[in-house]
Amino acid sequence: MLGRWRLLKEKNPSVIIGVGGCVASQEGELIRSRAPCVDVVFGPQTLHRLPEMINHVQGTRSPVVDISFPEIEKFDRLPEPRAEGPTAFVSIMEGCNKYCTFCVVPYTRGEEVSRPSDDVLFEIAQLAAQGVREVNLLGQNVNAYRGATHDGDICSFAELLRLVAAIDGIDRIRFTTSHPIEFTDDIIAVYEDTPELVSFLHLPVQSGSDRILTMMKRAHTALEYKAIIRKLRKARPNIQLSSDFIVGFPGESQADFEQTMNLIADVNFDVSFSFIYSSRPGTPAADMVDDVSEEEKKQRLYILQDRINQQALQFSRRMLGTVQRILVEGTSRKSVMELAGRTECNRVVNFEGTPDMIGQFVDVEITEVLTNTLRGAVVRTEQQMDLRVHESPQSVIARTRKENALGVGIYQP
Repeated sequence: MLGRWRLLKEKNPSVIIGVGGCVASQEGELIRSRAPCVDVVFGPQTLHRLPEMINHVQGTRSPVVDISFPEIEKFDRLPEPRAEGPTAFVSIMEGCNKYCTFCVVPYTRGEEVSRPSDDVLFEIAQLAAQGVREVNLLGQNVNAYRGATHDGDICSFAELLRLVAAIDGIDRIRFTTSHPIEFTDDIIAVYEDTPELVSFLHLPVQSGSDRILTMMKRAHTALEYKAIIRKLRKARPNIQLSSDFIVGFPGESQADFEQTMNLIADVNFDVSFSFIYSSRPGTPAADMVDDVSEEEKKQRLYILQDRINQQALQFSRRMLGTVQRILVEGTSRKSVMELAGRTECNRVVNFEGTPDMIGQFVDVEITEVLTNTLRGAVVRTEQQMDLRVHESPQSVIARTRKENALGVGIYQP
C-alpha cells in the first residue's frame, strides 16, 4: 500500500500521506525510515492533533512523528455531538492497566483515563435532544470507569449507568468492552433495577483453561468467570452473553482447548469474537514459543465458531413466536420496502412498516428465523407503549447546566 502511495506522491508532491493507529504508535520513526514518502505518523492518543500536523507539513514541508501520550488532552477536543440515527457511541474512558500478555493496548493507548462524568452526561443529553434513543458507552476497559464529578468526587461505572438511564429519551444502554475482574457486584446490581440497561453483555474471557489464563495474565480463573455469570443471571435471568476467545495461544494443549469448549457449553454464549493467536511485537507473549501449528489453530477456531453458531441458532429459534421490542434503525438491507431494527440481544429483525417508525421502538412478533436475521410483524407501535418521556432533553440541559467562576459549563442531573 505504501508503495502505491509513494507513486502517487511522485506524481503529485503536494499530497500528504499519514499513517496512524496502534501499529503507528509502536513503529514510530521506523515507518518513516522504511517509507520516506510518509509525512505524518500519529498514534491513537494524538489523533486530535492531526489538523495541526497537517498544517505543519503544509507550511514547512517537513514530516511530523507524534506518538506521545498527552493524557491531559485525551477528551478536550472531542467534536460537537451529532446524531447519525437513533443509536450513538459515546467514549467514556481510554486505555487499560491490565497488561494482558497478548495485548498492545496499554503500550499504544496508555493506561486508563476516564472522562469527567458531567462531560459524558452532557454529551448524551445533547444526543438525546437530537433523537438518539440508544447509547453504547465505549472504553478499552469500560467497567473500570472512575470519572471525576464537578464537586471533586468520583463517579463509579455503576453510578454512571444509573445517571445515563435517568436522561429522558434514552431507553437503551449498552457498553463495550469489559474485563471480568472489574465486573463488580455494584455493576451487577444495576441489572436488577435499571431496565434501560439491555439484557445483553459482551464479557471477554479469552480461554477456559486456568493455565492459559495465567499465561495471559488475565488475573481470574474460569470458575471465577462463571461465578460472575451466575450472579448476572440471578439479577437478570434472560441476559444473553457474548465473549472474545483466542485459540492457539502459545503452549495451548488439546486439553486446554477442551476446557475452553467446556466453558462455552457451561455459559451457553450467544455470540463470540474469536481469533487465531498471532504475536504482537513488544508484548510479553511475543517472547513465548508459538508452538501450536497454523493447521491446528484453524481447526480449533472452526470447532469453536461452529459450536457458538449452533448455540446462537438455538437462541434464535426460541425467539420464534415471541414478541421482541426493537429500535428501528432504517430501511432493510434485504428490501427497501421493509424496515429493520435490533432487539436487545442485538439481532436484526426485518419487517413491514412505515417510514415514521424509523428512530422509534416497535414491538414485533417473530415469524421467521433465518441464518443471520429474523423476520417479524408489528404488533405495537411506540405510541401504544408506556415509555418514560417526562421532560425533553433540551429542557434538562437548560435547567441543569451551570457555569463556574471560570465560565466552564457543568451538567448536574
